[in-house]
Amino acid sequence: MYTFGIIGGGMIAEFHAQAIQAMGENVKLGAIYARNPEKAKRLGEQFNCKSFSDLDDFLGDPSIDIVTIATPSGAHLEPAIAAARAKKHIICEKPLEVTPARVQQMIDVAKKEQVVLSGIFNRRFNPAMEQFKLAVENQRFGTLTLCDAQIKWHRTQAYYDSAAWRGTIALDGGGALMNQAIHTVDLLLYLVGKVKRISASMALLTHKNIEVEDTAVAILEFENGAKGTIQAATSCWSSTGHPAEIQLCGSHGSVILSDESFRVWDFVEKKEQDIYVHKNLMIGNQVGMGANDPKVINITGHLRNFENVISAIEQNVPPFVSGEEAMKPVQLIDAIYRSAKSDGEWIIM
Repeated sequence: MYTFGIIGGGMIAEFHAQAIQAMGENVKLGAIYARNPEKAKRLGEQFNCKSFSDLDDFLGDPSIDIVTIATPSGAHLEPAIAAARAKKHIICEKPLEVTPARVQQMIDVAKKEQVVLSGIFNRRFNPAMEQFKLAVENQRFGTLTLCDAQIKWHRTQAYYDSAAWRGTIALDGGGALMNQAIHTVDLLLYLVGKVKRISASMALLTHKNIEVEDTAVAILEFENGAKGTIQAATSCWSSTGHPAEIQLCGSHGSVILSDESFRVWDFVEKKEQDIYVHKNLMIGNQVGMGANDPKVINITGHLRNFENVISAIEQNVPPFVSGEEAMKPVQLIDAIYRSAKSDGEWIIM
């Protein structure tokens, strides 16, 4: 039996609670910590678990084995350090932290205290990504040529106004790239590999009173020779919301992943894999993935992410989304920000 505790009192904490409670009889949600005592009490009653408004008391609960961190992005480091020192395994929302230096501190303390540290990149766990990665590993694309990520989403001004931390450098770490697009940036790196250099531009075009970008574009050159782009925005209105897309093209194939289903799956050489993909994973009736509303996300990916951490603990191996893996998109986004602030100067990775 593994007992989880949650650090955080907002919408994402509730989402974590739902995923944990759906994991089965060998897992239970033991406690929730929120700074606000009333919020902590409400969440404890809502999810039928203990509640704490003192972090030391929460981490001192000997029944808790694993904590998930669902605080604002720039407030992940401090509870992670405290949890590691309390010998709790850690699962932390994306981004792991808002700068590579802060991510490295989390990795270092987890290693020192000999606890598992995992980021949450729930989109890695969907069946379409498994097939996409397999196609790359089997070199079905031939020579990869163009590799793109497009996240043309929308957030209202009310979204940024809803909490004082939203849209701040200190606690959001960035805008459309660091907050919304990081999932897709992670998948692009997971599929294509290391970036050699980047050049970028960004702007705040449709929102007010925030410190971060709502529109960004980057040009990428990968170490394998492929070229690519990232387009990320919270400034693209749509009545239904545009899906996040990854587009990989090469000399022998093209694939476009649209949220969790394929819009294009096309290779010169046909394989048995294609039959499975076309039967099960092409675009149909999709569950919303948060393009216009961050609340419209299913819990399946989080559930699999959490299950993988339990497996890593039991087998004494790194989790699929280790601290080092979760560092990679933060490093790339940090480089994009540095390039954009330097009028598109090429940044060597």
